Amino acid sequence: MTSIRFAAALAASLALPAAAAAQDKMTLILDWFVNPDHAPIILAQEKGFFADQGLTVEIIAPADPTEPPKLVAAGRADLAVSYQPQVHLQVHEGLPLLRVGTLIATPLNCLMVDADGPIQTLADLKGRKIGYSVSGVEEAMMAAMLQSVELTLDDVEMVNVNWSLTPSVLTGQVDAVMGAFRNFELTQMRMAGANGRCYFPEEEGMPSYDELVFVANSERLDRDRIGRFLTAVERGTEYMLNHPDDAFAVFSAYEPDLSDELNTRAWADTMPRFAHSPAALDHGRYARFEAFLHDAGLIDGILPVSALAIDVGATDKETKQ
Repeated sequence: MTSIRFAAALAASLALPAAAAAQDKMTLILDWFVNPDHAPIILAQEKGFFADQGLTVEIIAPADPTEPPKLVAAGRADLAVSYQPQVHLQVHEGLPLLRVGTLIATPLNCLMVDADGPIQTLADLKGRKIGYSVSGVEEAMMAAMLQSVELTLDDVEMVNVNWSLTPSVLTGQVDAVMGAFRNFELTQMRMAGANGRCYFPEEEGMPSYDELVFVANSERLDRDRIGRFLTAVERGTEYMLNHPDDAFAVFSAYEPDLSDELNTRAWADTMPRFAHSPAALDHGRYARFEAFLHDAGLIDGILPVSALAIDVGATDKETKQ
């Protein structure tokens, strides 16, 4: 009996390298360069949570932030970090994409102004210049916010500032910017010696939405791998909450500059906003935002939620409901 047990143990030990070598590979493209918005992903990588799920994940920061969903749609990456509003528009454009998980479950986007400047209420925007970077959604968000004070886009001048958000406000190029992230641009204002103020879309006429989501190709969906990926990301989020100091030490060691003042402050501002259950899907949230985009004239019809987002752990019957 002892020899049998020894032989079984030896066979199991010899099988370990083969099992490790057989881990499933996945490619994830971020929405931007690595920053605290991606903390659970980096922790899942560095703490071995992906490996525990039998995954080897390649994390890539894009050269062009508009490309990640397109690369997934083209079958050149397994997953991408994207934005719920963009998912709606891209699916309507015919891209084979699905939201399969949530990274940040609250809006981060805001309308930012200089708190010491001429804009003290939304009504003060009349006749002013508003900077933006992404046409379509950001203009629709702006229109909804203006409507709350009985203004329209005809009452303001929209200026494309091409991602130069904080500098555009600081230099007076524009009076406000739509698309500033409340966990980054407000800190940039403070670091530049100015005071920023955010007006939050979800408090000014907009339905709430998930800021950062994971998207996959709807025609090549691998529910098992994606489910394991999201389990690892969930563990990353839990580790942040349970061990915040150690988690930041691990995260900030991932790349140079992640421990600088901007990222350190953003870490604290971002932590409460991560999805505690990344795979979970709020059907009502996606239905409401789809209706908002339709009312804004950005989409021709309304798709069922199942065409936009799924819970990868749900059965096919549950997914279609």
